[in-house]
Amino acid sequence: MPQTLDAAAVRSWCSLALEALGREREEIDAINVYPVADGDTGTNLYLTVESAAQAVEAVFAAHETGASVPASADAVRAMAHGALLGARGNSGTILAQLLRGMAEVLADAASTDPGGAGGARLAPALRRAAGLAREAVAHPVEGTILSVASAAAEAAEVAERSGAADAGATARAAYAGARAALAATPDQLPVLGRAGVVDAGGRGLLAVLGALVRSLTGETPAAFPMGHRRYEDPAAVESAIGSCAPGGGPAFEVIYLLEADDRAVARLRARLDGLGDSLVVVGGDGLWNVHIHVDDAGAAVEAGVEAGRPYRIRITHFGAAAEEPPERVQRAVVAVVPGEGLAGLCAEAGATTVLARPGEPPASGELVEAIRRAHAREVVLLPNDVALRHTAAAAAEQARTEGVRVALIPTRAAVQGIAALAVHQPDRRFDEDVVAMTTAAGATRYAELAVAERQSWTMAGICQAGDVLGLIDGDVAVIGADLTATAEAVLSRMLAAGGELVTLVLGDEVPDALADRLEIYVRDGHLAVDTVVYRGGRQSVPLLIGVE
Repeated sequence: MPQTLDAAAVRSWCSLALEALGREREEIDAINVYPVADGDTGTNLYLTVESAAQAVEAVFAAHETGASVPASADAVRAMAHGALLGARGNSGTILAQLLRGMAEVLADAASTDPGGAGGARLAPALRRAAGLAREAVAHPVEGTILSVASAAAEAAEVAERSGAADAGATARAAYAGARAALAATPDQLPVLGRAGVVDAGGRGLLAVLGALVRSLTGETPAAFPMGHRRYEDPAAVESAIGSCAPGGGPAFEVIYLLEADDRAVARLRARLDGLGDSLVVVGGDGLWNVHIHVDDAGAAVEAGVEAGRPYRIRITHFGAAAEEPPERVQRAVVAVVPGEGLAGLCAEAGATTVLARPGEPPASGELVEAIRRAHAREVVLLPNDVALRHTAAAAAEQARTEGVRVALIPTRAAVQGIAALAVHQPDRRFDEDVVAMTTAAGATRYAELAVAERQSWTMAGICQAGDVLGLIDGDVAVIGADLTATAEAVLSRMLAAGGELVTLVLGDEVPDALADRLEIYVRDGHLAVDTVVYRGGRQSVPLLIGVE
């Protein structure tokens, strides 16, 4: 088996790491006692790696139509970027920074020496990863994932100096070093020793490194024994974990993505460090993932606003798990939306929303989390994107195993989701409601206007970079040079088959004048057709159109 970290190996690494964390996440959750005993480290690591794996798959999908394969540099950069976007919790955020550090070294080595993929570049990659992760943590603590990462790097460097000939041998050494360091974590961090467990984040990192060994060598390294140490009195374990439970520390975990420059982030770190603890800021090149535990969640978010533009803000109350859970509502709708404007619109209509930003499709874990957040016995799931069909199906299946009745309506565009939500009636029978929503969505034809990025063949002919494309039901139907004229041509084709209502969803940079022009166009040519206009916010295309 070739022991090189090429694009195929990176893809395999992601897949195997996701498989390993999926298999072990419940056990990792069970030993999560530091920095807060909130029992979600395994889940957070799984979601972080899931996002990384999706990003790598997107790189491979972009090459499916050609004869070429992705460059290893593109694959490792995608893995790191995906992890940054999807990082969850303290350990997930640190893992994202570890992958970023590795990507910096591996991508640079791959671009300067495409044919060389031995252990000589994996060892410095692990060293850079460990160093960058420590820099990202405001107050590094030994006996955590940071210690395990450092030990992996040291072991890899020893192997390299001893003459490791390939990446597989280096990865095996790194895994062995990490495994030994993980076993030592209870002696380094008193809270782990009292609970009789190893560090949960370090345990998750070991699973990721084990997947790296498998992807490079085909070998499955010796597993680390799970569970607690043996106490003469088993009740001591539960007592120790109980002493670590939320209550004495900050009340909230705040996580958000942030668009900001380096100087603003340096000021942000200083300000957040005075607000709470467990501060981790990872990323670079204008995009950052911020994680902190605080009592004043609003102040943490405001600090992000002052530094740049925060989004995908997640605030978790640590005490929520210990409180009596509220009664489930009978039914809820969970909808994926392409912009903040539609998120607000759907939320006003009572839906729980998941934001899909341009180039950042939600992972199945995010959809499952949204279903849980809806806290309902019955959920109608609206993916609103044909590309999310399989992701939504996986999320629905997971939610069903948790006792939630889920109906997945295969909406292919946001305007179909709006139509479905408009007829939603939570007080009628579930099946009847689903049928009505499905019928409304199916009766809504959809279109979008996009700008061509390159010359290519389409069903409407050859387009050039910069042309405006009018896609109807997913296929290019009109090619034009002007947004307004192309939109009118699209509307003409769609209304030729009839219709009673036109829905226009405008992107951030589209002027109101376009909507006014299109409303006049519809009114002049189709007196019986009404038009509604929504602002979608920052979305992937300038204009969405629905006709029902």
